[in-house]
Amino acid sequence: MTPDAPPAHLLLTLPNLITLARLAAVPATIWLILNQRLDIAFLLFVAAAVSDGLDGWLARYTNARTAIGALLDPVADKALLVSVYVTLAAMGVLPDWLAILVVFRDLVIVGGLLLLWMLGARTAIRPLYVSKLNTAMQLVLAGFALFHAGFGAELRTTLLVLVWLTAATTLWSGLAYVVVAGRRLKAPLP
Repeated sequence: MTPDAPPAHLLLTLPNLITLARLAAVPATIWLILNQRLDIAFLLFVAAAVSDGLDGWLARYTNARTAIGALLDPVADKALLVSVYVTLAAMGVLPDWLAILVVFRDLVIVGGLLLLWMLGARTAIRPLYVSKLNTAMQLVLAGFALFHAGFGAELRTTLLVLVWLTAATTLWSGLAYVVVAGRRLKAPLP
């Protein structure tokens, strides 16, 4: 920690407040989707997606990285994406199999981390490049699906292409984490 860095336990930094606002946007976005206001849900989702990049950049730029922020950020991301995917699938906007795949991938990753932890392998959570690509694809597809359904844009072919690209990066990312976890299990425990 540098001399001007905030204490690791500090909660109320600007980046953390942005992350908390993104987390608070989740129930509002879902409520809007369920109430057929996909146009407004799209706008709120885009604001939340932009805040995802903003809070990380701001934390680095202002040297306001905190342990709480490092935990809250992925929780806010997953809460937003999983909730939106499940809701859009339930409403028939996205395929149900894709929502199941997105949720299952996250469960496999969390389950793998818990397994490693139970086996005594203390591991830092570092997102893989493919995971960042997958998150970007999931954000783009969810935003595009909300735009498509909310504004009546007839872009079915583009939506279909995004569905398959997102499915591919979701599988690729999940498998990459399984391979990394497998390597850690083969390595001698500390």
